[in-house]
Amino acid sequence: MDIQQIETIFFQSLSIAMDWASSPKFYSQIGLIVLAGLLAFSIASFLKNRSPLLRQLPASGPLLKFRNSIYRSRDLIFPLMMILAFSIAADISQLWIGQSWLIQICLSWAVIYMLYKLINRVVHKALFKKLALFIILPIAVLHLFGWLDAVIVYLESLSFELGNIKISAYGIIRVLIFGSILFWLGRISSNAGQQIIRSQEDLDIGTREVFAKLFQIALFFIVFILLLQIMGINLTALAVFGGALGVGLGFGLQSIASNFISGIILLLERSLSVGDYIEMEDGRKGIIRELNMRSSTLETFDGKDIMVPNEQFITTSFTNWTHKNLKQRYSLEFQVAYKTDLHFLFDLLRQVVASHPRVISGDDVPIEERPDAEIAGFGDSGVDILIEFWMEGIDDGVNRVGADLLLMIWDALKQHEIEIPFPQREVKILNASGEAIR
Repeated sequence: MDIQQIETIFFQSLSIAMDWASSPKFYSQIGLIVLAGLLAFSIASFLKNRSPLLRQLPASGPLLKFRNSIYRSRDLIFPLMMILAFSIAADISQLWIGQSWLIQICLSWAVIYMLYKLINRVVHKALFKKLALFIILPIAVLHLFGWLDAVIVYLESLSFELGNIKISAYGIIRVLIFGSILFWLGRISSNAGQQIIRSQEDLDIGTREVFAKLFQIALFFIVFILLLQIMGINLTALAVFGGALGVGLGFGLQSIASNFISGIILLLERSLSVGDYIEMEDGRKGIIRELNMRSSTLETFDGKDIMVPNEQFITTSFTNWTHKNLKQRYSLEFQVAYKTDLHFLFDLLRQVVASHPRVISGDDVPIEERPDAEIAGFGDSGVDILIEFWMEGIDDGVNRVGADLLLMIWDALKQHEIEIPFPQREVKILNASGEAIR
């Protein structure tokens, strides 16, 4: 084909385009596109300004998170109205003038714009956002313009066989795209579902944790099965292979399986709850912050996290200080001199201890829970005094009641000149005959 033929084809095409651009059908579609755009903008502005859910960001009230999500989705209203308006305009154009391809192009770009806004609204992670923008949007463009089937056929031709398995470029891309989407949707659904379950205040904490973990396991099992279907793996053959693999893993992962089953038992029997103060048999102690299927997290008062395998809560003994009752009894011990008036001392100590705001006291409190002082024994240097008191919570962290009481007792003893004895020793020096030297 020489230059003259190319020029002839170019000018013929230009002449056809100019004739069509000056035809009433072209202007009719342009007019419908403008009207559809104005209609979409007007409806979107009306909904944003008049709807209570879209007019301003809610600050309080029922279903606050749901209403906040609706408000933040207000940017999707205009592209959605554009899609609806262009769809109606395309039907009208096809009915009146017999063609609507120009409006269909605008409709396709409106759908792409809607997908772009939806990705920016829903996807927050930078990696997944780039994946969506550079993969999902091009696929949408190819589909809207009818080029997707040809691209799929070409990618299917780029393949090789590995034994009885045929691996193609299209299959690999499909697994990567849909696998990423499935795991992303699974993670979002898991977080949202667990949040909804944990917000049910009519259920106790243990029951909520059981349902939340079971929901998480069921969801990811479904995602795994769907991913196998996308990969084209026969589930019947997988069941036979899974049985043999399960026997091998049963020996190698026995500890993990034991911790997993122990976690289910703990959640079902509710012997532990988030917020309980636990003291292990080996002396480790802390507040339970997380109850997972494999392990539990104890947060100590010095800022450390202790990961305890769930099996230890089943096979060893532990003390749960706050599971059924937050009230705890604590004791303090010290000595006073033998010359002390103990009757006066006991009344003084009961008043001092009862004056602390965290100590349970008062006439309405059962006598066995009121602050008490008594003789614990007779020591070498003085009388051993025992103080007992009750409080709600653990005497550590923010509740340093024991340390406060010791300081208050110290001030009270100094004020009333009550002596705290210290060990005294009598030393005798003997001469050569064994007699004491005076």
